[in-house]
Parts: sequence; structure tokens; C-alpha cells
Amino acid sequence: MKEFIIKQKMLRMNGQFNVKDLEGNDVYEVEGSFLKIPKTYTIQDLEANEVARITKKSFSFLPTFYVEVQGQETVTIQKEFSFLKPKYTIDAAGIEVLGTWWEMSFDVLKDGEVAGTVDKKWFQWGDSYQVQIYNEDLEKLIIALVVAIDCVKADQSAASAASF
Repeated sequence: MKEFIIKQKMLRMNGQFNVKDLEGNDVYEVEGSFLKIPKTYTIQDLEANEVARITKKSFSFLPTFYVEVQGQETVTIQKEFSFLKPKYTIDAAGIEVLGTWWEMSFDVLKDGEVAGTVDKKWFQWGDSYQVQIYNEDLEKLIIALVVAIDCVKADQSAASAASF
């Protein structure tokens, strides 16, 4: 099992933050495109190799996010039409997210087996998540999925704030 901490700094305008191991060592770097269309986040390893990319589909009626891991599109997150509470579907071959992912406490299952867990750390400056990886073959996918879901949440919060 591997464990990671994803901690975003609230005041970073460029959306750049690191994924660290439990000893505090950088493992991945995440960088968002600030004021660029389409909005993208890239995840790189320590050798600056891109391991994943999250892209928000431009000009769609309902927000849609695509997750690519090592050049292969693996996950699509799409908002469903709903009136009261935001609802999203996650489409990925054999991947399922169970739990309260809107509150960032969930399990990631691959073909019915838990491959990883995500728990939001509360009372922290900025968003901070503890990620446990049980299936190390899915490490990059799970890290990208956590970043993508956080992007979806940030997008929803920005849309809600803009409507007031």
C-alpha cells in the first residue's frame, strides 16, 4: 500500500500544487492552466513526464471533464441535469467511486475490489486529501481522479458564486 497527501494552496493563482508521500517528499506536480480555454490540469512525475491530464470540455451545456492517464482517455465526469443538488456521473471501464465523493470521502473500486481510498482532511488551510493506494497499478489513475473530482467541485463552486 502507498499513501499520498494532496494539499492545494488556496492563494495560488496558477493552480499549481504537489502530491507528496507521507514523508513529505514530492512525488507528482499538478499544474492548472490559469485563464486558458479549455481549462486543463496536467500531472507530472519528478522527471517532468506528463502522467495524466484533466480537461474541461469547452462550450457544453453541462460541464464535462475528461481524464487521460499516460495518453489514454480513461475517465469521463459529467454533470447531470438536476434542480436541487449537483449530480455527476463517472464513466470509466471497470472503475467505480463509492461514498460521498462530493465531500471527498470515497473508495475507488476496480472490478468490484477496493483499489484506493480518499479522505478529505478537515480544518486545514486549503484543500487537503489523504489518498491510500492498494492497487499500485492504478496509482496514477487514482491520483488523477482525485484531482479531477476536486476540479469538478471547484468548477461547481465558481458557477454557484457567479450566479449570485
